[in-house]
Amino acid sequence: MMNNPKPISEFLVPGKRAHLVGIGGVSMCPLAEVLAGKGLLVQGSDMMESDSVKHLRSKGISVAIGHNAENLGDCDFVIRTAAVHDGNPEIAGAIARGIPVYERAQAWGALMRKYPNALCVSGTHGKTTTTSMCTHIFMAAEQDPTVMIGGTLPLLHSGYRVGHGDTIILESCEYCNSFLSFYPTVAVILNVEADHLDFFKDLGDIQHSFRSFAELVPQETGHVVANYDNASARTALNGLDRPLFWFSLHDPKADCHAEHITWADGLPSFDIVIQGQIYAHVELKVGGEHNICNALAAASAAYVLGLPGSAVETGLAGFTGAGRRFEYKGEYHGAKVYDDYAHHPDELHALLTMARQLGYQRLVVAFQPHTYSRTAKLFDRFVEELKLADVAVLAEIYAAREQNTMGISSADLARNIPGSVYCSTLDKVTAQLRELARPGDLILTVGAGDIYRAGEKLLSETED
Repeated sequence: MMNNPKPISEFLVPGKRAHLVGIGGVSMCPLAEVLAGKGLLVQGSDMMESDSVKHLRSKGISVAIGHNAENLGDCDFVIRTAAVHDGNPEIAGAIARGIPVYERAQAWGALMRKYPNALCVSGTHGKTTTTSMCTHIFMAAEQDPTVMIGGTLPLLHSGYRVGHGDTIILESCEYCNSFLSFYPTVAVILNVEADHLDFFKDLGDIQHSFRSFAELVPQETGHVVANYDNASARTALNGLDRPLFWFSLHDPKADCHAEHITWADGLPSFDIVIQGQIYAHVELKVGGEHNICNALAAASAAYVLGLPGSAVETGLAGFTGAGRRFEYKGEYHGAKVYDDYAHHPDELHALLTMARQLGYQRLVVAFQPHTYSRTAKLFDRFVEELKLADVAVLAEIYAAREQNTMGISSADLARNIPGSVYCSTLDKVTAQLRELARPGDLILTVGAGDIYRAGEKLLSETED
């Protein structure tokens, strides 16, 4: 890291002034509140106004809009997100003034070292849902956990909580190797797939990163919980010298698997069997086989940390999904409107396959690709999965941290998907959904950017 002669832990003390660059982000906003709760003086900046920024200001945390070196003021140290690079004027200004700059993951890593149990949930997809399931289970077990989730959980009315128990539960992202700054005692690996190829060279590079994450677990006392059904995860963990606890949808060779799966109205019930014994019987309020796998991962983490199966049953019985994970938004002209964060082809496949099983007459999907690099490198896969929709409405690509140096557009996807429609703006997406909607439809707004706004605007209109 740059410009930081001292470990970040020396700055995480009451009275120190922290400046957070990108403070409105999904893991920076809770970090700001946690640091303020520990007595630090917290300020920050973000590129735009948002609900997160408004929330932080309501807590007395100063947030500047736009990045400028003058925003640093008299801060003692700077924390940045992985998406903020060295050329950012605040980072450059801090370096010029000799102010230490740390990564967000370093801050979370330093905080988690104070907990006997650090449950870190990783994977290319499924992290938010599984971390949320773990939260429900540990809350049901009255463990009073500290939690950081990359989305909103209705149980918490936010994406985090500060508890007083001995467990911290964190969603752990591989982008820019952020999770390698963590100190997990239990590392959950849901799947290892090709993504974030603007940072990683290839799948082998990603597998190496996840293996390094698993090797952070203490050799004698830690646990790695991993998906036996994911061949890439097995490759990444081959020969690992850490205690490995495998879960599988069906394979009894794994330590944990599901049996007696039944479906009612698209929702599964099943037994969780661990090492030949029924650990819990679960009735999920969320559909899809991918959510059975997520539940098995959460239950496996609970098991290795000594929680009873009854906590798994109670916790998962109350789980209705995380924010922007097949989240019901309302009804328009007889069509049900849902929103989902899926932005990788594997996530799209799981989401759309599940949605097609729910009995709607048509599946109308408004999809906003996330980043130019992901769209370009996984183009054919996106085309393949979006064909699962009866009608695909393609919003323009959400740039996020990137510039469009490759000249790609969602119009390129639309040309390869029969019956699809390209919309250059979100207002046009809303207009298209308004024209399409009819009773019996399932309308899904999908993507990691701001596509949800198109659905919300649709629902805000007065029905005729």
